[in-house]
Amino acid sequence: MRFVIVGAGRVGLRTARVLDDGGHDVVLVENDPTKVARAREEGHDVIEGDGAVETILDDADLDRADALGALTGDLNDNFVACMIAKQFDCRTVMRIDEDYREEIYRKYAGDVDEVIYPERLGAIAAKNALLGGNIRAVADIDQNLQLVEFTITEQSPMRGYSISELELPANARLLAFGKRDEPLDLPGEDETLDLGDHLVVLADFDALGDVRSIVVGETGRAAAVGGA
Repeated sequence: MRFVIVGAGRVGLRTARVLDDGGHDVVLVENDPTKVARAREEGHDVIEGDGAVETILDDADLDRADALGALTGDLNDNFVACMIAKQFDCRTVMRIDEDYREEIYRKYAGDVDEVIYPERLGAIAAKNALLGGNIRAVADIDQNLQLVEFTITEQSPMRGYSISELELPANARLLAFGKRDEPLDLPGEDETLDLGDHLVVLADFDALGDVRSIVVGETGRAAAVGGA
């Protein structure tokens, strides 16, 4: 998947790192020369400029992006960047700070796909918001290993089958299972995989794309993972 991250500060750079570690294509947009230099030193692709300006975002190839995360410390810039990205049919995730009033949260939440509070949720939550759909990163175990929660959808190839019939790649293991709206538990072989059920899988990053295809199916750009 391809992501555009506006803002290479603390939140934006950390989010870019975890996405990059997951094998995704990430480009940062930043107008602070110091932050640009730091991100480039880490090996990130960076466009220097104001992410709230459409001509700058054009350089990020938004027409090829799956999602845009506006993660600067400026609420207005973040909102403008999201509105520009909406014209390109991108999923939009906007950072706001907790010192804004709750009614402002609700106002902006109606215009973007998701609003996040990084100080409370952290970079892993920003990544989950960008991924969207029916896949949620639970934890990055190490650089090449991740714990991921998948939800059975109407398009899931395994819907209606039992856990005993679920064949995951060799470098992936089912650790927990939960029926829809019920707590997770150890998986039982006779459990049927129905709409809304949850599976927690420990997998190598290279196997996540195959696991997603097996468990969730091809559900569109926003739900694809390829290394959550």
